[in-house]
Amino acid sequence: MKRWILFLLLLGWTPSLMASAPDAAPEPELDRETLQQMVRHSAEVFRIEDGVSVEEAVESMQLRANLRNFQEVANLPLSEQVTAMGGEGNYMRILAFCDALIANQMVQHDIIFASFLPCRIAVVEDDEGQGWIVTTNMDMMMHATDLPEDLEEVAREVRDTIYSIVEAGRTGDF
Repeated sequence: MKRWILFLLLLGWTPSLMASAPDAAPEPELDRETLQQMVRHSAEVFRIEDGVSVEEAVESMQLRANLRNFQEVANLPLSEQVTAMGGEGNYMRILAFCDALIANQMVQHDIIFASFLPCRIAVVEDDEGQGWIVTTNMDMMMHATDLPEDLEEVAREVRDTIYSIVEAGRTGDF
């Protein structure tokens, strides 16, 4: 049951959406605090080191992804979009990386993995100018699924690659 709830939360589930689904499972009864904890644990937040700008972090992650043969499939400059729409806000960019062959294997095993694709990494700046990197808690996702041994190894490789990309951004290395 806990795995089911985790996947629902990571998919953006809300009780109103579940109630409208024709083959909806019974609505789990969880208190708000438990739900908030589940959502908080589904992401990892990393502080960008002093002296590394958010732009340098993005560039380092792009270089590391290239070195690890992970294709950048999306680059969404959300803060630029906010500005273009007349708004104001801090730096925010979403990068997405993927190995299409691995993605295909995972989705063929369980369609739920499509909701995690591509692997997203957000780079944001807070009101004090501190840069942060946010991504999916890959360990939590791996432990919440039942993977055959061969796919578990592949999932570990993806996790290690994503965390390597994050580390490059956090430190400004490539």
